[in-house]
Amino acid sequence: MRLESTLIPKKIRESAKYCHECGICTASCPMAELLFTQYNPRSLLQAIFIDPEKMLVEDSLWLCAWCYKCFNRCPQGLKPPEIFQLLKTKAVKRGLFKGFKEAVKKIRNSIPLPVICLYTCFHPERAEMDSKLFAEALEELNTRRKLKKRKKTAIHKEKVAVIGSGPAGLTAAFDLAEMGYPVTMFEALNEAGGMLRKGMPEYRLPRKALRDEIRYLKTLGVKIKTKTRVGKDVSFNDLWRNEFKALFIAVGAHKSRELGIEGEGLEGVVDALDFLWKVNMKREVNLGYKVGVVGGGNVAIDAARIALHQGAKEVMILYRRSREEMPANPWEIIEAEKEGVSIEFLVVPKKIMGQKGRITGVECFKTQLGEPDETGRRRPIPVPGSEFFLEFDTIIVAIGEIAETTFLPAEVETYKGKILVDPINMKTSMKGVFAGGDAVTGPATVIEAILAGKKAAFSIDQYLTETKNREDTAW
Repeated sequence: MRLESTLIPKKIRESAKYCHECGICTASCPMAELLFTQYNPRSLLQAIFIDPEKMLVEDSLWLCAWCYKCFNRCPQGLKPPEIFQLLKTKAVKRGLFKGFKEAVKKIRNSIPLPVICLYTCFHPERAEMDSKLFAEALEELNTRRKLKKRKKTAIHKEKVAVIGSGPAGLTAAFDLAEMGYPVTMFEALNEAGGMLRKGMPEYRLPRKALRDEIRYLKTLGVKIKTKTRVGKDVSFNDLWRNEFKALFIAVGAHKSRELGIEGEGLEGVVDALDFLWKVNMKREVNLGYKVGVVGGGNVAIDAARIALHQGAKEVMILYRRSREEMPANPWEIIEAEKEGVSIEFLVVPKKIMGQKGRITGVECFKTQLGEPDETGRRRPIPVPGSEFFLEFDTIIVAIGEIAETTFLPAEVETYKGKILVDPINMKTSMKGVFAGGDAVTGPATVIEAILAGKKAAFSIDQYLTETKNREDTAW
């Protein structure tokens, strides 16, 4: 490989020499699965190090969705998203936008919710792109969509129910409607969007972009019933009685885990998802001067940044492991630190302190890392005698989310708050019932949820077609 180019920093050039070209990055990449032969991270890395100058105009540079699945599974710990980012930034500085424009076309033609994806997954602005060019790309997406011929009537009689309207549910509904199925979506919140609406900050996904995507979905014939919680307002059996022939469960992971320590019930201890939801709903939030955020995932990062935007003067994330084990995307961590969020690593809250029912701070202890646990990350072990006190006006708890699955019938198997499915076809253990998104994987990225929705839609079409053929044969 010709690694001497100054386009690639020496440190990255040196680490790239140890790439075994094992293909794990491509095998774990949701974009590679979505685009099939049109995108291959391993081949792209190889091409970059052979001739980086040539790759400045390639659309593949712009098709990475920043999920970091490649990095999490790479034996050498290479970070392809950040290598691609270096080249994108160079392309922008040289005024080379051909690759970006071609990438937008691929996104438009191959991925549902393209406007949402451009904001939440592809992040062209991170390459210091002019906001005008970004706006033009978004306008083109919307214009092309309006010109596209829409299906106004279903060509199949088999009805499909989608439970949940986050990215997995929206994607499945979109694809099934495109196939000609009558689709009804059930959403517990008062507006559709699921976690995109509830937990996604405005700076990452403008509400108008989400509304436009949902409005377009309705033009395809998808019916959306909001304020309708399956299991409360309508039962699972009601759906079958209403002659839905297949169900897709995409309820997301909206139930937050608790710390399980003394003082958690004090005023000023806030659930991260509830906090983000209140901000998105434009409700008043009073955080005080100092805010602590417990957790290390993307929700914790979003909560910390939003706390700053809401007027907090000091925001500190408390994370029980080291930076290397932090589950949040590395780039999100960097952006949070640039905004002023501080991170205290190897720290665990032991007890929340308070006076007159209100939080005053947190007693913590230090940890050291031991052997890897079931997640593959090293287990945090308490350090004896390391207790110390941190003063806070508010504590935001963001230590993980699970799906609410109590509404499911016993025939649908679950394990530790996740719905069990066949990863190839998204089938659950109950006939005619499919599931995907965070309810299956736990908290993940938008692009992973979209992939799950597409796989489920394809499998539901296959299932309904096979069922219909068997019935026709029997008749």
